[in-house]
Amino acid sequence: MTLQLYTYPGNFRAFKALVAAEYVGVDIDVPDFDMEKTAKTPSFLAMSPMGKVPVLKTPQGAIFESNAIARYVARLRKDSEIYGRTFYESALIDSWVDFCAHELELPCTMWVYPIIGYMPFNAAASAKAKEHVTDALDSLERHLVDKTYIVGDAITLADITLVSALVYPAKLAMDKLFRARFPNVFRWFDLCVHQPQFVAVIGDVALADKKGKKDKSNKGSDANISVENASRDKKEKLPKKEKAKVEQLTEPKPEKKKDHPLKILDKEEPSEFVGDVWKKVYSNNPPDVWKKQFWEMYDPKGWSLWVCRFKYNHENEKQFMCANAIGGFVQRSDAVRKWAFGAMFVTGSEQDLPIEISGVWLMRGQSVEHLKDANDDALCYTWTKIDHTSQEMMDFVAEYWAADVDGYLEGKLVTDGKVFK
Repeated sequence: MTLQLYTYPGNFRAFKALVAAEYVGVDIDVPDFDMEKTAKTPSFLAMSPMGKVPVLKTPQGAIFESNAIARYVARLRKDSEIYGRTFYESALIDSWVDFCAHELELPCTMWVYPIIGYMPFNAAASAKAKEHVTDALDSLERHLVDKTYIVGDAITLADITLVSALVYPAKLAMDKLFRARFPNVFRWFDLCVHQPQFVAVIGDVALADKKGKKDKSNKGSDANISVENASRDKKEKLPKKEKAKVEQLTEPKPEKKKDHPLKILDKEEPSEFVGDVWKKVYSNNPPDVWKKQFWEMYDPKGWSLWVCRFKYNHENEKQFMCANAIGGFVQRSDAVRKWAFGAMFVTGSEQDLPIEISGVWLMRGQSVEHLKDANDDALCYTWTKIDHTSQEMMDFVAEYWAADVDGYLEGKLVTDGKVFK
């Protein structure tokens, strides 16, 4: 599928779709685009009736409005689960996407644009925008008191949309004193922006040190900030000093990122075993069906099986901390999602010691090095390759992948589990 996104460089509204594309493993081409010359042409107005960006060109036609584009991209691969695991979660995600559009995006731009010279500074308007943003963040702060992510236990389009709206305010307007009011929000924000899928699109995020200034101790890469809703023909020409402010925020476009080594392996040594196909088989069939189909599909030359065991199980004292550990492990492995499948479990509890963490993984290639590169937590585990020719080990793999909470695994009670697919 060929997708093209027309937008200004650094348009935060385009971030939503581009980050979502990283999570679902879809390539989106962002061609050079001259808004001045193109926005009012008949061909572009046929794609975007108001001549605004971003616009996504698909094989079936064009999609306009940034949230519609982001939703389309997020739905391209249901198994990625960034649009939720259930209809209810999808509805919650829609709630937060709408919350972002109504409560954050406009006041954030009204607060930030005067800083970069895109509109003249007005003290009353700026104060009102800051007040509106503060109210929205108060709500978000309360929501995140007992949550790692906005919806569910993994990053979804809700997180992607909200973070995209907050990137430039966090860089340019929200100083340390302001951020200190919202510890849960910025704990969540920091977790999200350090995920490889976010970094690939927005680069490093250097938080503001003082009002209207970036923290020079953290050199991030800023893109040119763009306005989706302001028509170019209505935009006043900026004085030279204000243009200089914008130019200071503009850095050269980053070089096109190199292909992941496993993507190169797919090209150079293709395998008949397709990870996405297997994940659908696993998700849509009972164990007695997928157990048989897996071994019929499995390609031991192109893939390998591994058992992992936490090196420090003897230090585990709290079951909930171990549950958080496997949740984080699965989340931080997203960079290899296309080339991996696995299940992680916690067995035992405070009343049923010892508490142990272990898992069984399927990896593209013959090592787990790419998983370790993507997720530092993997270094805290011992990894042992599984002999796929042994019936005992075949049964061992099936036992792990079919295990469930409150069931038993290797004779021990399962108290929590996560499947990476």
